Amino acid sequence: MMILKRTDSSHKDFQDLVKLLDADLAVRNGEDQAFFDQFNKLDTIKNCIVVYINEVPAACGAIKKFDEETVEIKRMYTHPNFRKKGLATAIVKELEKWAKELNYKKAVLETSLEQNEALSVYEKSGYERIPNYGQYIGIEKSVCYEKFLFE
Repeated sequence: MMILKRTDSSHKDFQDLVKLLDADLAVRNGEDQAFFDQFNKLDTIKNCIVVYINEVPAACGAIKKFDEETVEIKRMYTHPNFRKKGLATAIVKELEKWAKELNYKKAVLETSLEQNEALSVYEKSGYERIPNYGQYIGIEKSVCYEKFLFE
């Protein structure tokens, strides 16, 4: 049974999943990961989701205010034991719903060109590629997306 729980970044299960995410990213990105880490501090993230499968924390994601009308999707991760079961897509949909409840009009995100599974989730969820924004401008491994939430 799948349960999506809304929480914040102080939640232990969210923090444990993020530690696994950070370890995975360190392997994928190598020494470049230090650059990305500075933009992923948990103390600035208030709206988080943890997905449980049979009461086991399986996946997570979060939204963070980007500007007055936009949230940024952050800290998306699915434990390897639970991949390819639609959890990431379920998280994206719930994060979008939450963002709309908070009156945000758009969601943006950044991921790596090397994370094919993430690119697939975002593209099938209706996100369109945009020029890299903010700190990701000029970062060749980064790819950015946006989606208008009230279409």
